[in-house]
Formats: sequence, C-alpha cells, structure tokens
Amino acid sequence: MPVFTFVLEQAVQLKFGVVGAGAFLMLTVGIRVRNSTCAGIGAVVLALLFMQPGMG
Repeated sequence: MPVFTFVLEQAVQLKFGVVGAGAFLMLTVGIRVRNSTCAGIGAVVLALLFMQPGMG
C-alpha cells in the first residue's frame, strides 16, 4: 500500500505541483491519524485543483 500511495502522490505532484502534493499529503495524514479537519482541508484543496479550468 505505501508504494501505491507514493506513486499516486508523485502523479498528483507532476500534474498540480507542490500545492497538489501538499494537499494530498494533508489528506493522507488526516486519514491515517483520523483527523477530519486535516483530511477535509486536503480534500477541498485537491477538489479545487481538479476543477480549475485550463489544466488539461
């Protein structure tokens, strides 16, 4: 499972840069430590990055 997480994080960083990697890190850390605030912030930032126009 850690290998899959690492590959997914690298793909997010490749597409969305440092902000995307930070958001993905917040999401994964929030899920692992069961902190809904941290996971929610990471999820919202990733959702906003996915919805940006002209990123394709």
